[in-house]
Amino acid sequence: MMCARVGMVTGAGLIDALRHRFSRPVILLFVLSLLLANTINVGADLVGMADAAELFTGLDSHICVVLFGIATAWATIRLRYSQIARTLKWLTLVLLAYIVAAFQLGPDWGAVLRATVLPTLPHGSAQWAGLVAILGTTISPYLFFWQASQEVEEEKALGRRGRDARVGAAVEELRTRAADIGLGTLFSNVVMYFIILTAALTLHAQGRTTVETSREAALALRPLAGPLAAGLYAFGVLGVGFLAIPTLTASAAYAISEAFDWSQGLDEGWSGAPAFYSIVVVSTLGGVALDFLNFQAVTALVWSAVINGALAPFLLLGILIVASDRALMHGQTSNRLGQGVVLAAMLLMWAALAGMVLL
Repeated sequence: MMCARVGMVTGAGLIDALRHRFSRPVILLFVLSLLLANTINVGADLVGMADAAELFTGLDSHICVVLFGIATAWATIRLRYSQIARTLKWLTLVLLAYIVAAFQLGPDWGAVLRATVLPTLPHGSAQWAGLVAILGTTISPYLFFWQASQEVEEEKALGRRGRDARVGAAVEELRTRAADIGLGTLFSNVVMYFIILTAALTLHAQGRTTVETSREAALALRPLAGPLAAGLYAFGVLGVGFLAIPTLTASAAYAISEAFDWSQGLDEGWSGAPAFYSIVVVSTLGGVALDFLNFQAVTALVWSAVINGALAPFLLLGILIVASDRALMHGQTSNRLGQGVVLAAMLLMWAALAGMVLL
């Protein structure tokens, strides 16, 4: 919500706001780290999608990676913002597959609820790294950049092309956005919960802790949870890939374009923002190339999440500073509750990072 407020009130993206308070080397470190983590994430998503497609169709996964890479890059370049936003909105429905898969297992809900409200602390650096990865997946830097830039795109779609026309936000606009983000965040965390639950009840319960591909996970689920759960999992992987990849590549493009004052926007077309769309292509090609290097997709996905988990608390500090700056925010700063929640999340993420490094 802080990032949305920054975009709505300043009329520009997150990097533009951060540039007012931080040096150029710090900004470049942020955007290059984001590009690295996002590209690894794109590669892992493409490989996961290809493995799932191979399971359904029998088509070689390397061919699927190339086809999916071309399809997502083409859609991001050719479709306008409103079309992309609409498509992504409906694609979120595929995430319901994970909830259905969990209920298919018929777990002991009493034991599940006890374990949910009475968690245990991680032991050793590997488990702390797992926690950092979970936090990096949930509180992920690319979402911060995407959210702020999305607000600018929404304003442009309303005809507010010039930045001066976008400065400031009505109270009702902020309330509507808060409700929108609150519901979206709730939905995403419920889905994440059921993904973790399904893995715990099947793979982890059977000692399968070294799954390296989505195909291997689906095949392992089949005898443990039945063909429906395995099929739902594979279907979910495909949907999540199509949902995530345009967001990952575009968020990096927004951040880098803002850092270098390049034209940007999903409504500009290639001729209007060639550098912006080139970053989308480069990030996608990087993800495709990773597949042909035969890297382990799940391991890469975990480590990209760890990178995000390490970067996020530092970025949260920057967001907290700019969102609390009365001059930059034209008097519409985040409230005390929001500042307190972000500060608490930042400190918890630093604690998890310290546990990974020191324990």
